[in-house]
Amino acid sequence: MNNYRSSAELKASAKEHMFGHYGTAIGAYLLVTFGTGIFTLMVLSLTGDTSTLIGTCIYIMTAFALSVLRGLFTSGITYFYLKIACGQYVTTGDVFYGFRFYPEKALRIQAWISLLTYIGSIPEFAAIYQLPARPEAADYIPYLLCSALSSLISFVLGLFYAQAFFLLHDFPQYSAVELLSSSRKLMRGHKLKLFYIHISFVPLFLLSVLSCGIAMLWIVPYMNATLTEFYLDLIKNRQ
Repeated sequence: MNNYRSSAELKASAKEHMFGHYGTAIGAYLLVTFGTGIFTLMVLSLTGDTSTLIGTCIYIMTAFALSVLRGLFTSGITYFYLKIACGQYVTTGDVFYGFRFYPEKALRIQAWISLLTYIGSIPEFAAIYQLPARPEAADYIPYLLCSALSSLISFVLGLFYAQAFFLLHDFPQYSAVELLSSSRKLMRGHKLKLFYIHISFVPLFLLSVLSCGIAMLWIVPYMNATLTEFYLDLIKNRQ
């Protein structure tokens, strides 16, 4: 008999497992965020002129390649929070786990997820090229609507493969295609719940503005821990 935990129970379990680990989690968050952020800005600043079609294509392809490479860190972060949820000792160095173990699978998984994200962003890309040379405030309304639509499409598509990196560490014998397929199967009937969990953190993100974003150092690890508890709950009940 399935006995799935509620969102509140998952969050409570996340808080319990995160006790005593926030310092390490914040260090890992800063390491990945600033490390990848600075590197991305440096690389993109050297790409082509986005005022031309060729330059824009080069920029998009470079951005896509960088998003795929971030899959190595996503793998490491997933491993980091799985260890916390399982009561194991963690270090900030665990975020580099994806560079040492199954990197090719992590890159293939992320390549597919990034591709879906870019497909979902087509309305936004189309709206950008509809803007006049000297846009006025009203001209941005269609762009903002298309941008919101693109974000929603990309997020919904991402729900299907939200468990792929978790599955990678529990079932490393599977291929990238099998892991993506397993994630789709595991998420059947649970996408709405995962959507709700993400939405439930929005008020915290909004409140973090009052702290100039400093509260994000605690909110992001808390959310990652909750998403890990969600995965473990799925696996437990499916088995």
